[in-house]
This record gives sequence, structure tokens and C-alpha cells, in this order.
Amino acid sequence: MRTVSFIAALPRRAAEGLLAFLAWIGEELISGYRPEAHYMRGPGPAWRAKHPGS
Repeated sequence: MRTVSFIAALPRRAAEGLLAFLAWIGEELISGYRPEAHYMRGPGPAWRAKHPGS
């Protein structure tokens, strides 16, 4: 009898796992892009080393 209930629960567990995965993907798509992390904030140390007077 236990085997039957275990087999019957498999589709429900698979659906829960799939929904959790899709929710995680959706969260990544929404919160994954942060513009402040992609824009330059000015010259870096390598540029300053090449242009000492600027």
C-alpha cells in the first residue's frame, strides 16, 4: 500500500519542483539586471597609469 501512495505522490512532487524552478527563473529574469553594475564610472587605474598628467 505504501508503494502506491509513493507512486501517486510523484506527479505532485514533480509539479512542485517544476513550479519552484520556474519561479526561480522568473526571479532571475526580473532581478538579474542591475544597470549600475554595467555602466562605467570613469577611467580606471590602467588608464591613469598611461596618462599621468590627465
